[in-house]
Amino acid sequence: MAGLTLASPSAERRGYSPLRETWRRYRRHKPAVISAVLLLLLILAVVIGPFIWRVSINDIDPVAGLQGPSLAHPFGTDDLGQDLLARMIYGGRISLAVGLAAMLVSVFVGTLIGALAGMSRGPLGYALMWLTDLFLSLPQLPLLLMLIYLFRDGLKAVFGPEGGIFILIVLVIGGLRWMPVARLVRAQFLSLREKEFVEAARALGASPVRQVVRHILPNALGPVIIAGTIDVAAAIIAESTLSFLGLGFPPDTPTWGRILYDAKDFLDIGPHWALFPGGAIFIAVVAINFIGDGLRDALDARKVI
Repeated sequence: MAGLTLASPSAERRGYSPLRETWRRYRRHKPAVISAVLLLLLILAVVIGPFIWRVSINDIDPVAGLQGPSLAHPFGTDDLGQDLLARMIYGGRISLAVGLAAMLVSVFVGTLIGALAGMSRGPLGYALMWLTDLFLSLPQLPLLLMLIYLFRDGLKAVFGPEGGIFILIVLVIGGLRWMPVARLVRAQFLSLREKEFVEAARALGASPVRQVVRHILPNALGPVIIAGTIDVAAAIIAESTLSFLGLGFPPDTPTWGRILYDAKDFLDIGPHWALFPGGAIFIAVVAINFIGDGLRDALDARKVI
């Protein structure tokens, strides 16, 4: 027919990329897109906030104690008259940094153990899975509290009050969250190592390391990314729980959990003190979970979107 043109297969291939297809599928998940925008705004607020809101977190105004939100103090003040917005911005950087760092630890350890177990055809794989099941059977909160008690003072002496607690919380939370990642990675490796493209690489003389790095691991990253988003939310909640119990950062370090801990005795006369940090934790955790849902759908080639 005159005037009708068809795109050549080569042109279609040039216009396609896995990243573009993933973004196309992700943006159709409206809650995930809205959550990504909210999380980005939250991160920008805690990163850029100190340059815009230049109130010190330690400024004390006894006259303004437990005041509600106002123009001078948009989030109100605590019992000492300290500005809650400034303390929320400062604490947000710590809480989000703990979540991201703990996620990196858990993903790295889980991917390493899962890959070794998935590629092993001998007793090593069974031993690693036995170790994974052992850690899964341990009660996490009591073990978390015990490790904090045992190593808190030693790390504080070496790295300082804030640095020592940050390293300890990240390592402990990340060290207790790698097991689901390991099981996911092992399942992916057991499936992918028998695929035709891996068999072809093995037949051409590719070493096991090259098979993992070039062929298997890139195709197993989808579940790992999804598990990583869940770990960020879990780490933020764990850090907030420790701070709420008084076992997290020092009292003068206002993480979101620590602000909640300080506000628990003033809920009747200063509910705003607990409302804003609780709301920030809620928004961050729900947004990260929706982002994980969107990534799960976008990276699942079997799901039609």
